[in-house]
This record gives sequence, structure tokens and C-alpha cells, in this order.
Amino acid sequence: MMDWLLYPVAFAGLLGVLVVVHEFGHFIVARKSGVHVLSFSVGFGRALMSWVDKRGTTFKLSLIPLGGYVRMYDERDDQASLAELAPVPDNAVSHSQLSPAWKIAIAAAGPLANFILAAVIYALLFMAGSTEYAPTTQTPQQETVLAKSGLDAPARILRVDDRDVAGWQNVLMALSDRLGESGTIELEVYNLRSGQAQTLQVPITTWLQSQGQPDVLGALGLQPVLLSVVGDVVADSPASQAGLQPGDWVVGVNEREIQLWREWVDEIVQSPNTPLALTVVRQGQALQLSATPGARDDAQGNVSGFLGVSPDLVEVRFAPLQALWMGWVETLDKTVMTLSMLKKMLVGLLSVQNLVGPVGIAQIAGDTAKTSWQMFFGVMALMSISLGVLNLLPVPLLDGGQIVLVSIEAIKGSPVSERLQQGAVQLGLLLVGLLFVLVTFNDLTRLFG
Repeated sequence: MMDWLLYPVAFAGLLGVLVVVHEFGHFIVARKSGVHVLSFSVGFGRALMSWVDKRGTTFKLSLIPLGGYVRMYDERDDQASLAELAPVPDNAVSHSQLSPAWKIAIAAAGPLANFILAAVIYALLFMAGSTEYAPTTQTPQQETVLAKSGLDAPARILRVDDRDVAGWQNVLMALSDRLGESGTIELEVYNLRSGQAQTLQVPITTWLQSQGQPDVLGALGLQPVLLSVVGDVVADSPASQAGLQPGDWVVGVNEREIQLWREWVDEIVQSPNTPLALTVVRQGQALQLSATPGARDDAQGNVSGFLGVSPDLVEVRFAPLQALWMGWVETLDKTVMTLSMLKKMLVGLLSVQNLVGPVGIAQIAGDTAKTSWQMFFGVMALMSISLGVLNLLPVPLLDGGQIVLVSIEAIKGSPVSERLQQGAVQLGLLLVGLLFVLVTFNDLTRLFG
């Protein structure tokens, strides 16, 4: 598929699923409450296609794909607004007739559906499993905070602030949780040169507060690379016969210094049936080994060497029940992180330039779809959580604003006045409009800046 077509297709697929799930949450609880649902729309504006179910609800796919809505019957609706919809049954229950509890349940059901979707996606990803390169970093530059904190060699990241990390994505999420904060980031690393674990206390002060696209790795001095560390050794292979073991770090070939996996592979491929003198660091001890790569022909008939080793990979996979639990835990963690980032933006500890709008979402969707389906669905889960959190904010027009108004109704024992409701709607329009302008400005700045 051409790149220019991938981005809108990925955007439509991502946002379409999130909107349908969110609105279906509202819809299913509304149906349970007994209220008559007039319409279920994916998108806004003119309907591109529509159909009516046996209960008189009009389902629509509309022109502007930036959201959706579920419209419930209210006896105060004017007839003109109902003209394009199916006739309202004589015994229809209106939204205003519902108890406050049902109104709150309907409003909360949309965000809840987004959280459930995220948990299900994470659970499926945990069950499917993923393979990532181990989070190994080069020796940090002397002027970086990581070097000043005591790291002087290539290392593998083990934990960030007491959180185990399996791959670089885990490292990124754990570090992003500290944006705007002051104090210390605790990194536990395995020093490849010494063969020992180190705990580093990395100081931060209002960390990356003013940056719109913070580089959490580069700010510390982390340099992700694929080091020449042995992952698996194939049984009875030349590597096994040479005595190589998982975890060995190959630092020299024929007295030539190497550090990266690519450098070692080049030496192996170019040396079929030729002995290689290897310098290996194993648990902090330097060893001298001799390995003779085997020979095999490629598709073009060229002879190349092989040893029978793989790079240091991390596979994350869980059994179904454990994956379901991990899905909920991951959703909770990401929800707390999203709330934390919103709080930091409100108090000025994090730049609002981190917010993304439709253009940014389309770019992220397309980029991740090109990378892997796991990354695409991971972004979908994270966006679903963000949508759920955003809609629970106490802003008129959003679900959280509706919950606040209904709660006031429940406390005072009567509906909120029409004047207050209209004022709340106007305020909500203003706030949502300003937010849309802000995120669009951010998107265009990133795109053309």
C-alpha cells in the first residue's frame, strides 16, 4: 500500500474503532435504562449512509470522522430536529424521565468502554507475545548525567524506579512518567564490562518541563544500540563448539575491537571456514575463544559464514488468565500516567505542546502501522485510555461535565435550570474549540517546524 494512502487508512481505522466502542458504551447502557435512542452516529455532519433498526434507532455514518454521538429522546425536542429520523413510538421513554443514577451510568459508560477496550487489547498483546531487543546502551558521553551518576561502560537497563523493564518501550514509558518532576530517577543496570549490577541515582530538576517533544533517553545520555551480546546459541553449531554462551559480550575479533552486533555479523559472514580469535567478556572476565564459522550458500550462490547465534532478545508472553490480569494492570498504570501528565500540564510542569490532534494522531497511526501490528494496537490502547480520561474531565459537552450536572440535580432534587445548562453548553463549546485550535497548532508546528 502506498505511504500516502496508509496514513488516512490507519487514522480512520484507529479513530473509527475508538469512537464506535465509546459510543456503543453509551448506547448499550441507554438501551438497558429503557430510554428511546433516536440515533447512533459515527462522525458528525451530513449522513453518508444510514439504516433504522427494529426499535426505531437510526444508525448513521457521517461525513466528518472526528467523533460520534448517541442521541436519546427528550420530550423537549422540536419536531424539525426529528424530521430526518424514524418516528418516535408513543410509549417512548425520554432521557429527562430517567433517574440521576441511570443518567450518570449512561454518561460514564462511554469512557468505561474505552478502558475495557484498552484492557482487552493489552491482554491480547500479552497473549500474542512480542520480541524486542534487550534495552542495551552504549557507554554514555562524559558530560551526560548518566556518566556523572557512575555509568562508565555499555550496560543493559534492568529496572527504572523499581519497575522491571523488558524492552526499550518499557523504559520509555517508565521515564515518561517522570516528566516535569524533580528528585532522582533510580536506574538499575547490568554493567557489561564489570559483569555486575549497578544502581544509579540520576538527579532531575523540573525534568524536560519546557520541551514539546522531550527526548527522555537522550536527556539522560542513554544511547540504544544492539550490542554484540549473545542471546541464544544453537545446539551443535560452530558457536556451541567454540564454547560461546548466552550473555557473552564479544568485544574483539582477530584483535580488532568491536562492540556492535552488526560489526560481529560482518566478521562472521566474511569468514566461512576461517578460524576467528574472539575476545569475550563473560561476567566481568575476559576470555579468549576460537570459533570457525560454517559455510552456506545464499539465494545468489554466494558463500557466507555462520556461527549459530542470535542477538540478545527479550520475549514477553503470558498465559490467557495472566494476560487478562496484566491487561487491567497495564490499563490502570497508563490511566494513572495520563492523569499525571494532565496534572503536570495544568500546573506548568509539562509543556502543552505534548498534546496531539487529528493530524498528529494520523501521523502516529501511520508510522506505527508501518512498523508492526503490535505497535499499532498498542497505540490504539493508549489512545483509548486517553479518550476515556479526556471524556471524564468535568467540562460541559464531555461526559464528565454531564456527570457533574446530573450529580447537582441529584443533590438539589430537581433538574438544573435551562439557563445554567445552556451556559454550560456554551462554555463547553468554547473550551473544546480552544483545545482543538491548540492541538491543531501543535500538529502543524511539528509537521512543518
